[in-house]
Amino acid sequence: MKKVGIVMGSDSDLPVIQKATGILKELDIPFEVHVFSAHRTPEQARQFSLDARENGFGVLIAAAGMAAHLAGAIAANTTLPVIGIPCKGPFFDGMDALLSTVQMPSGIPVAAVGVNNGANAALLAAEILSVSDPEVAERLRLKRERDTAAVLEKDAGIAARL
Repeated sequence: MKKVGIVMGSDSDLPVIQKATGILKELDIPFEVHVFSAHRTPEQARQFSLDARENGFGVLIAAAGMAAHLAGAIAANTTLPVIGIPCKGPFFDGMDALLSTVQMPSGIPVAAVGVNNGANAALLAAEILSVSDPEVAERLRLKRERDTAAVLEKDAGIAARL
């Protein structure tokens, strides 16, 4: 089974990443997490990206705030799918990171999820892996069933209270 590689630009992004790792654990998808900065450790980020396919990764997730160049820097050095998670920084409520993540030049695509939405990044990574892995596809299907049941249970609870 292919792994998911997760890179965060700073350990301050860990709460966002934990949302992703929780989903990946639930779906029994192996992953690795690293802290590499597009600006402070560019060579390490580049090497991780260059070696990712050979190291068994099938998709990469990159989380960063503010200038948020990490997803683009990762994508520039691999042909694996890259999912960017823009993270809230001290300014602009994460809008700066969102725009930096989604406004990639033609030829270097980065998929993007909502600000701080590590859960959706993990689910999108699982969906990408499920294209070639029927076991992941089945685990995703079962998760959707559980999620549906949880919402319907809440619906019934609200109806009973009102």
